[in-house]
Amino acid sequence: MIDLQESRKKIDEVDKKLLELFEYRMQLSQDVADYKRAVGKAVYDPVREKEKLASLEAATVKEINRKAVVDFFTQIMSLSRRLQYSLIDTNDNFGFQEVEQIAVDNHTKIAFYGERGSYTEQAMQEYFNKKVTGISMGTFVEVMQAVKEGQVEYGVLPIENSSTGSLSDIYDLLAEYNNTIIGEHVIKVEHCLWGIPGAKLPNITKVYSHRQGLLQCGDFLKKHPHMQAIEGGSTAGCAKKILDEGDPKQAAIASKNAGEYYGLQLLQEAINKEANNSTRFIIISSKKMFQKGANNTSICFALPHETGSLYHMLSHLIYNNINMTRIESRPIPGKTFEYRFFIDIEGCIDQPVIMNALYSIKEEAIDMKILGCFQPVR
Repeated sequence: MIDLQESRKKIDEVDKKLLELFEYRMQLSQDVADYKRAVGKAVYDPVREKEKLASLEAATVKEINRKAVVDFFTQIMSLSRRLQYSLIDTNDNFGFQEVEQIAVDNHTKIAFYGERGSYTEQAMQEYFNKKVTGISMGTFVEVMQAVKEGQVEYGVLPIENSSTGSLSDIYDLLAEYNNTIIGEHVIKVEHCLWGIPGAKLPNITKVYSHRQGLLQCGDFLKKHPHMQAIEGGSTAGCAKKILDEGDPKQAAIASKNAGEYYGLQLLQEAINKEANNSTRFIIISSKKMFQKGANNTSICFALPHETGSLYHMLSHLIYNNINMTRIESRPIPGKTFEYRFFIDIEGCIDQPVIMNALYSIKEEAIDMKILGCFQPVR
């Protein structure tokens, strides 16, 4: 019978030798980093690594160990790269500039999605304390474009609802445009059913709202099957629509602000299925900046369609002891079953560990983009 204690003793001896060899290898990696830095050569050389792994796999004597050998040396190479990345001077904040605060006044133009009275306008007014000039936009794209072209200084868009999840359109636009998230704001959503003056709830046959509004009030609509749910523009835009058309059989799902702004009649309040229904909004700018005290960084990137590619990318966060607070994925237009990942992490872009992690991801991912650095609402 095998002596367990003797086997453990031998393993300890092997582990000691492995530790000595590992530290020696990492020293050699540092020498390689010094050379690459001197000649401007990239740290990550995927061709060289694949050739090296194939050679090691072929040299493995026992078939049962082949996969383990590849995994083992893949991890060693990954640790080597992280060491090399840490030795590179990345202290440039990736072009982002810190500001004390976002300076605005009554003449500062802010684009927001939806008509007057929309939840997005409310988010804008609360975030900027009403000290701005709001400009209504009919689509998410128009808000992004207005910010990009400098027609306005900032933009406000909804990005996530607590009951229905993320707005995928916004993530796609963040990847497409070079606008930057500089802040966020959360408001409690309380949907109401509105009709024109004189309308009666039993007579309503058509209900208009934004897709999110209809989803968030799904339970109410199920209880009234005679009401046809029709997707429109913004919730406030639908409120304006029924007022303009003057049909007493039409209603809109919108906020109290919108209904009161357009002088509509309240048919029923608080119709959303979640009592704590809230929407998160982002504040965007065409400038790469972040406010002092920001402690959340948002990025997106694409990955090679290979086994373990996301795992290896996220390992850069683990290596730097960084907490990931959100991850979303979106299909990449024109590429079948390939995805772009959107990630939020705790920490400011000017912190060394954040810069190291972002630099590492930038070197190894496809099209890594920093979406912004801001103070999140918890």
